[in-house]
Amino acid sequence: MTELEEKVQREVEKIIDPETGLTFGQMKMIKSVKELEPGVMQIEFIPSSPFCPLAFRLALDVRRAAENIEGVKKAYVYCRGHTMEDSINKMANRG
Repeated sequence: MTELEEKVQREVEKIIDPETGLTFGQMKMIKSVKELEPGVMQIEFIPSSPFCPLAFRLALDVRRAAENIEGVKKAYVYCRGHTMEDSINKMANRG
């Protein structure tokens, strides 16, 4: 894992799931963090349930947290295991 991948992982694991009050790290919700090219990150997360009503918001929270880290130019966020993951992924990676 690169230094930037580690930084991003540490930061996104601090995000709190509003339904449980636990962090993404405590819940093991971050599946992977990968640097695709310098400064471009890909982050996969698994919501707390396949029907999580906050998954859209959580995807944006992950993207914002990653893009606020020095050295990150762009973050692509992918939700996995949600019934609406295609829609969530399109929305999270728009623009």
